[in-house]
This record gives sequence, C-alpha cells and structure tokens, in this order.
Amino acid sequence: MIEPIMVRIPEQWFWMGCETGRGDEKPVHRVWVDSFELAAYQVTNAEYQCFLAATRASAPPCWSDPNFNHPKMPVAAVSWHEAAAYCDWLSEITGKRYRLPTEAEWESAARGGIEGSAYPWGNSPPDALPDYANRWKSGPEPVGLYATNAYGLSNMGENVHEWCADWYDANYYSHSPNRNPQGPVDGTRKASRGGSWRHHIKVSRNAARSSIPPQFQYADYGFRIARSLAV
Repeated sequence: MIEPIMVRIPEQWFWMGCETGRGDEKPVHRVWVDSFELAAYQVTNAEYQCFLAATRASAPPCWSDPNFNHPKMPVAAVSWHEAAAYCDWLSEITGKRYRLPTEAEWESAARGGIEGSAYPWGNSPPDALPDYANRWKSGPEPVGLYATNAYGLSNMGENVHEWCADWYDANYYSHSPNRNPQGPVDGTRKASRGGSWRHHIKVSRNAARSSIPPQFQYADYGFRIARSLAV
C-alpha cells in the first residue's frame, strides 16, 4: 500500500477570496480553519491502481491513454464520487480519517501562509514559471517536478483541477460561516480548485473557484486528499 506524504497545515485566520477576481470570489472575508493535513501531491495513477486492485472499481476513461497513464501522473477523469470512494477506502485500510479538503482548507493551504498572494508561489505571472511554455502539452505532468509552495505542497494550482468536499454555490461567500466553512448543505455541482493542463492559462489563482456535477469524469479533473487530525 502506498501511503501518501502528508503536510500539516497550521490552524489560522486568513483572507479568503479576491476582490479583483470573478463574482463568486467575492466578498473577500476572514475565515478560520483548524489545523489539518493535506497530501503533498495529487493522487497518482500508481496510488489509484492500489484502490482499483483492492475494490475492483472501474478504471477512469483515460486510464490506458499514454498521455495520462504514467504512474507518477495525477489520476485523471475521476468523478467526485470516485474520489470520495478512494478516501473512504484509504480510511478503512489505514484507520486514519482521509477525505477531500474543503474549499477553505484548500485555499488556506495554497496560500502557504502568505496573505493576499495571487498564486501559490506569490504574485509573479504563470508564464514566469520555469519551462512554462513547454509544459502540459497533451496532458498533466508527473507530480513534484518543480518547486513546492511555502508549505511544501506540489502542483497547487496546476496539472489537474482538484475536487473539494463542498457543494458549490456562487453566492456562498456572502453568508458563509467564518469558522471552518463546509459549503452549502446541498447543490447540483461540486466545488473544485486549482488549474488545468487543458486551459489556455495553465495555472489558477489561489482564490479561483470552479465546479462541475459530481458524476462527471473530465480529463483535467483529479484530486488531492486531506486528513482530519485527532481531537
């Protein structure tokens, strides 16, 4: 069994959202998140293979495509339900509490403790990243090839969109609680964060939000797992 490398994210208040971003990123508001752990890397094909072998679940649509099947690439084209099932399976066999992160947890981790930063690395534009013009030509790249953010997290904001636990609501920030927001109680779309190899701009800002229905299996959707800390 491949246990993920987890990074402890400190408890903190932070400013969530972006006043110059899209409408669903407003208003910027102060949010508290309890300490938790987040995987240093997006779940890879090698890790997901363990889940498939143990549960006999169906492989994602891109599983055999050479643009997507390198063992160190993030698993792609998994639905939200499949990502949640992976977390449940990993929790059962390890006795630890794995799950998908909330939007607030994801954004606090992406910011790396740097208030107001546009991207996980700071404020310089994506095309300033090393080899930016030559990356993500036909699919995601193996995880962990480049520098991490300040918390030691790789590929935050890039490679594949990452499913979050929350239901998505474009207006949620106007009435969300200021401590450990969990998203709406229901909805039709699940929230996601981070950028995509398929987009014109390959890396998303820390505050940028996205969503699709939970049953969809898009080739630029994967996930990163979180773990609750014992209380």
